[in-house]
Amino acid sequence: MSNVVSSSELARTDGRDEAFHCLTCSDEGVCMRVVKLDTARDLALCEDENGARSTVEIALIDGVATGDTVLVHAGTALARAEGMAA
Repeated sequence: MSNVVSSSELARTDGRDEAFHCLTCSDEGVCMRVVKLDTARDLALCEDENGARSTVEIALIDGVATGDTVLVHAGTALARAEGMAA
């Protein structure tokens, strides 16, 4: 299983206007840019498109680097989001 998703893979195909929602809990997944890493604790400081910052767990993705854009759900980075702006 790859931990990289492209913008075309993130597009919804069921016709709803709401993008990137979890099917289990209905929370929204958010693309965020990695600002700073704490690799010892598998955490990253990430920033969304509005500049809001939060701490995100990055343990599920290998090789996360500063500047990467990741898809975040419930405080956890699920995949790199290639071609998506944070």
